[in-house]
Order: sequence, then C-alpha cells, then structure tokens
Amino acid sequence: MEKEVKTNRDCTEKNLEREREREAKNGERFSNFGKLFLERWIEKQQEPSVITEVEDWKMVANDREMADIGNTPNAVPEIENSYQTNESQTEMNGAPVSPDDKQKADQLKEKANEFFKKEDYNQAITFYTQAIDLDPTVAAYYGNRSFAYLRTECFGYALADANKALEIDPKYIKAYYRRASSYMALGKFKLALKDFETVTKVHPSDKDAKAKYTECNKIVKRIAFEKAIAVDDQKSVLDSIDIETMAIDDDYDGPRLENGVVTLQFVKDLLKTFKEQKKLHRKYAYQILLNVREIFMKQPSLVDIVIPDGKKFTVCGDIHGQYYDLLNIFELNGIPSESNPYLFNGDFVDRGSFSVECILVLFSFKLLYPDHFYMARGNHESATMNQMYGFEGEVKSKFTAQMADLFTEVFNWLPLAHCINNKILVMHGGLFKDDNVTLDDIRKIDRHRQPPEEGVMCELLWSDPQPQCGRSQSKRGVGTQFGPDVTKRFLQKNKLDYIIRSHEVKNEGYEVSHDGKCITVFSAPNYCDTMGNKGAFITLIGGTNLQPKFISYEAVPHPSVKPMAYASSIFGLF
Repeated sequence: MEKEVKTNRDCTEKNLEREREREAKNGERFSNFGKLFLERWIEKQQEPSVITEVEDWKMVANDREMADIGNTPNAVPEIENSYQTNESQTEMNGAPVSPDDKQKADQLKEKANEFFKKEDYNQAITFYTQAIDLDPTVAAYYGNRSFAYLRTECFGYALADANKALEIDPKYIKAYYRRASSYMALGKFKLALKDFETVTKVHPSDKDAKAKYTECNKIVKRIAFEKAIAVDDQKSVLDSIDIETMAIDDDYDGPRLENGVVTLQFVKDLLKTFKEQKKLHRKYAYQILLNVREIFMKQPSLVDIVIPDGKKFTVCGDIHGQYYDLLNIFELNGIPSESNPYLFNGDFVDRGSFSVECILVLFSFKLLYPDHFYMARGNHESATMNQMYGFEGEVKSKFTAQMADLFTEVFNWLPLAHCINNKILVMHGGLFKDDNVTLDDIRKIDRHRQPPEEGVMCELLWSDPQPQCGRSQSKRGVGTQFGPDVTKRFLQKNKLDYIIRSHEVKNEGYEVSHDGKCITVFSAPNYCDTMGNKGAFITLIGGTNLQPKFISYEAVPHPSVKPMAYASSIFGLF
C-alpha cells in the first residue's frame, strides 16, 4: 500500500502513545477549526467561563473573551459557592482528596487555563483531564473541559462533562450553559431550552441568558409549528413544482439543458459558469434535481461497484462546499467520464459557501454518467445540519426555499454505502455498535428519511475509528467510536479486505489506521479556510489487489466569501 501509515498494531501501548503524539501535533489546527465555528456560539456568553477563582478573573481582566464573560455580576459569588459545594461533595463521597493532590490539581487547572487563553484547546483538555484525575470532585474542572471540548466540536464529550459537573454540583450554573451549547450543536433544541430556562430562573436579571432563552424558544416553537401543520400523508414538494411555467429571460446566457437532458457540453459550461460566479437558471436547477432524484430512487442502500481489470477508479471524501478545490480535483485527476469513474463519499455541502455550485455539478455528472459516477450520503446531507451549517440558507439566497425542501427530498434517496469488487466497503462515517451487522443488513435499510439518532444507518453516517481496541462513547455525541478489533471482526464476518470512510479532517488529506484496514479520505484542503490541512483522493486499479494510491494536494484560492456565510442565525445565540 503506497504511503501506508500503519498504526495501532495489536493495540499496544507503544502505538497508542504514537497515536496520541500524532493527535497532539494536530492541536493548533483543531483549535482554529473550533474557533471558527463556535466563537459565535460561545464567545459572547455573559457568564463565567474557564476561570474558576476570583484571582483568575483579575489575572485576565484585559483578555477580551475572558473579561466579557467574567463581568457577570453574580460570577464571583457563584464561583465561591461552587467551590464550597465541591468540598462538601468530597466528604460525601467518602474518598477525600489529599491536600497535596488538591493543590496539584489546581495548578494543572491554572496551566490548562493558560492554554485555553492561547486557543490551544487540545492542550487545555490534556491538563484539565490531569486535574480531574487528581481531584474528580471539582465541578469546575469538568465545566472547563466541557468548554474546551465545545471549541474542538467534540459535542458528545462536552455534553458528558457538563452532565458530570451538574452531578457533582447541581447549582453550578456554568454547566447549564455548557450543556445547552452541546444540545444546540446536536440539534436537541428542547433540551437546550430547558437549560437556558434554568439559568434565567436562577439569574432573572441576566439579559444575555434571557436573550438566549428567547431565541431558543423561537426555534422550538417553529419546529413544533412545522410538525403541527404537517400531515401523516405529506405530499412531496414535487407536487408544487411546475417547471413548464418557469420562464427564461431573453438575456440569460448561462448553460442550457437540451430537451431537459444533461450533456457533456452542458456540464463543461456549468463548470465555467460557476467558476465565474455566475448562476444557473432555476428552471435547469429544478430539472437536475427532479431527474437525479429518479436515479437515486432506483438505487439500493448499498450499491455494488465493479472495477474492470486494469481500469482506474477514484474515491473522494468530504467536499463541504469548497467548489474551487473540487475544480482542482478535476484538474489533477481528470473530469469524470465512463473511463474515469468517481465515487464521492458524502458531505458535499455545508460550511463552505459554494455548496450549491458543488452539489449541482456533482448531480449533473451523476445524470451524465449514471453508471460511472457514484455519490453516498454523509451526515451533512440532512435537514437539521443544512439548517444550521449553511446549505439551506445558501439555497434560499441563490434560489428559493422550495428548492431547499427539494434538496432535502433528494438527499433522503442518496445511497448509504458502496461495496467495490466485493472487497472494499465505502461509507461516510464508520462501523457499528453491533458486531453482527452484515452487508445484507445495510442493503435492507429503509433510507428514505432523515437520519435517525441511533442504529445502523446513523452509524454509517456518524461513527469514527479510534486507536484503542473496543468501542467508546462518540466524541460527536452521535454514532460510536470503534477500534481495530471491531474493524477486524467486521471484515472477517463480511469477507472484506478493508473499509474506506471520510468524515474527519486529516493533515495529509488521508490516514491509514487499524493495521491498514481502515482508511480515511478527506478532500477539502485548508478546511473552512482555517485548518491548514491538505486534501486527498484515492485511486484504485481493478484486477490488482486493490491497493490504494493516495494523491494529496493543497488548497487553491477562491473568491472572498467566507465559510459559513449562510449559516443559521442560531449561531448568534452564543
């Protein structure tokens, strides 16, 4: 395997340590990533933040983020009360922490706070964890680590720490903010609303908390209203679309479908049009969506692909609306054709602000080469994610709200996984909580719906590999984390060689783990203009042992439209 990077062999401590060192090197990139997408969520909180004692507030009085958070009138009394409660908790647990360990834990907390202020959240997490190991009875340690996990988008871990902080000290108000933030990120708005309500009851004069409660309440009411007006036998948005009545202005000079059919010339014109930041007429956009929906409806949840002997096949990972990097893939590897087939492995949209361009180009290639161009659903091909992370807003801005609804219907029909030559399983997320899952189980999934919060379909879209054996709680709060032993058993049971998945940023655009049996490919370089990572794609040659070849590449310039430009207003809550 070219450029193979073997890790986790036999799950030894030596390899685990190597994996930890590798992850530590990524800390700065993930810190920037968390800052971009969560600073609007958390930076403006008018409640206590990382700092846990009075002198800490004075120490960072000139630090903008910390000072803003620390100016809440009730901050100092709350901190003091919280600390006293934790002392009592230590005694109640029957396992008092020694004064020496308390002092060491406090010093580690101080060190973690310094890393947090420098926006090195991964290092902050490391030292908060060490503080917790020495003294697991201080709610603030869990609250602080929860905040750092929020910054790195580990929402599942953030939620767990907030819950632990409240278990130790139910009066610890900061933890309600942390938990509400986690719930919001996971789309659990009702639960977030309850926590904001708790804060407003404790601090009724806190204008910031009241504003968050009010805005969250609006979201919950809107969702409830949408459910109330929905009917059990809900009609498709297709029933309200009349393409024939969509007039095309005489001065329109963009790409045109020929009798409603995508041609190679149309796709070439489309690529050029979008590169020049021009628009496709909405009539043609609607026609593409309606036609591609028909194709996806006929495909199974698990699509089998055969690569003929000697022929090349390309697998790409997340694109996330980075249109100019998508064009670069085609420059490097050739545009899709019957002799140059592709599989794009989910997360075509969201975050990047050229998602409409990306998805319409990909759908056009699917229509042009239905048997040589493949697309799998990612966790971002869902209504909730699109509402939060920009795609819905982008479609409404560039086209119509009706078209956004149509995209949701089309996404519901995307296949969930692909099996290449009966040897490689390709899915967006990863493996399962149950060792008994088979390829037939995947084939039988009724996928025409929004992704559920658990089960095989959920795990295909959301799960992640981990270096240690076994399974763990998902850092994302959805799916599971699976170790090399889980991968090995799945491959043996289903007579496969290895899996390819996407879903995670990697420094080189790819990563090989689990003794070469689990490959991650991520195709969005310098993700969201902050990560500094390379993108990559994989090529396979049929008739061989299907050893992957990795091609990495740097990001290319794009117009000055920032990522998340169309993101939901809920990001203004924090």
